Amino acid sequence: MDKFWDCDILMLTQEFIRNRFTYHEDGTLSYNKNGKKVIANPKKTSKHLSVNINRKPVRFHRIVFLYHYGYLPEFIDHINGDATDNRIENLRPASKHQNNLNKGKSPFNKSGCKNVSWNKVNKKWVVVMSVHKKYTHIGSFEDLEFADLVATEARNLYHGAFARHH
Repeated sequence: MDKFWDCDILMLTQEFIRNRFTYHEDGTLSYNKNGKKVIANPKKTSKHLSVNINRKPVRFHRIVFLYHYGYLPEFIDHINGDATDNRIENLRPASKHQNNLNKGKSPFNKSGCKNVSWNKVNKKWVVVMSVHKKYTHIGSFEDLEFADLVATEARNLYHGAFARHH
């Protein structure tokens, strides 16, 4: 984890966050400034949003999670894969591995199907994915649609709640 973005280095507490911010159902936060309610204006850094607290940038989803649960897990997963959707129902604690399972398909993917690639030597579609933290060959198939179906079923089986199909 990148400590630069970690709320823990600022020793933030749920009490501090709740005294400073008000959470809204759409995943935004507001705070009082000179007696007026102001929506916290997060800055986009990479794919995440952040706000400055004590002149240090803190990822927005970490503030929302701490606000609700009073602790910070090492990783927080955005269930729907949208790093800007910080509604509490879209956030869950995760291990680094679980967080990685919930990523979309690679930008280098040419098949259009997650975990499916073309093997030039065998002239078949190959399904490969992470199973118990190791890349595992699931199978080789002549039909792309069938390979995609097998990949989907394997993700459901091995990745469970963190299976992401697109």
